[in-house]
Amino acid sequence: MTTGAEPVDERSDPGLSAIMSERRRLINLGYRLLGSLADAEDVVQETYARWYAMSAREQQAIESPGGWLMTVASRICLNLLGSARARRETYVGEWIPEPLPEPTEWLTGRSGADGIDPADRVTLDESVTMAFLVVLDAMTPAERVAFVLHDVFRYPFGEVAEIVGRTPAACRQLASSARRRVRTAQAPAGPDAGQADVVRRFRAAWEAQDIEALIALLDPSATATADGGGLAVTHLHPIVGGARIARAYLRIARLAGHRTTYGECTVNGLPGLVARQDGDVATVFAFRIVGERIERIWAVRNPEKLRLWRLT
Repeated sequence: MTTGAEPVDERSDPGLSAIMSERRRLINLGYRLLGSLADAEDVVQETYARWYAMSAREQQAIESPGGWLMTVASRICLNLLGSARARRETYVGEWIPEPLPEPTEWLTGRSGADGIDPADRVTLDESVTMAFLVVLDAMTPAERVAFVLHDVFRYPFGEVAEIVGRTPAACRQLASSARRRVRTAQAPAGPDAGQADVVRRFRAAWEAQDIEALIALLDPSATATADGGGLAVTHLHPIVGGARIARAYLRIARLAGHRTTYGECTVNGLPGLVARQDGDVATVFAFRIVGERIERIWAVRNPEKLRLWRLT
């Protein structure tokens, strides 16, 4: 999504600071609705382009510019979610949301030199874990927007109804249905020391190619999903079963050889690993851990979703 909007000089527009202060909130909205920071950035750009396409008189007539920006961004996301379903039909393999590093990692690498604005950071909480975002992605566009606006951003159903184009009662029902789905995806908050230790032991067992240790760390019904987007080699379908995952990951370790190194990290607020091949980020792994066992693994290899990790 591109726009022809010209940059605005804050000196000639005293209200620019207040308007631009909404940017981070808009980025947070867009990422939760679309599961992609790149798409969220496009939505924010388009939202501001529409604001500055209005005359000064039209802008001054808007009682709450922040509310206007959120409404417009939500409607753009709603339209994008509708078209996303068609795009997913041609996506190669499984689709996983774009993984995000810890904000401190995001800003202490090369990010400053590469122009990443701190306003583009996404607030990491339970509403951006991989499990949460994957469940959101399975919802209808209206269901997803109604739930995120009400339960995450605390919008009253009357305002949600105006954005979604449904009645308040219908939006309440949409959010309730979404809430039931989300409950099944919730896991203990992390990363705590216990969860980090499980990932550390998984890494050690993987590097040692110790299949028994791997199986012991994986839930018997665990699922591993990978996203290469047709741009990186990976398994196209989820692997179900702890023993099957252990065997598959041992094959990956043997193929990767000594060119690949693994580092512990935080992914969407939860413990993870980042794999580097010859120093370049190749894969980001996120783990859902229940008790002392790994229940879900999400492996993102699509290079288009790893740009932030190259800045850390």
